[in-house]
Amino acid sequence: MPTAEQRKQDKDMEQHQRELLNALIGEQVIQTLGEPGGLYKVQVHPLWKAHYRVNVFIGENAASARIASSYFVEADSAGNIVASRPTIRKQY
Repeated sequence: MPTAEQRKQDKDMEQHQRELLNALIGEQVIQTLGEPGGLYKVQVHPLWKAHYRVNVFIGENAASARIASSYFVEADSAGNIVASRPTIRKQY
């Protein structure tokens, strides 16, 4: 039976893997879309298994940031985007 420390380490590792997967998905969106001027951040929000909402924010800071593009994406277990709605197209 795992100890409390082992459970915490497992939970931390799972969190780290989720963060890496989210970063990879965000990078792929920007790589395909192009980088908009004034990019503030790319937010990847997991919805359910292999499905994510990706919002691309532009602005000087958090107070002025607005969503420039938003996508519902499906990714495989390696983080590769296999489908998106709407289709991600080069814009910048």
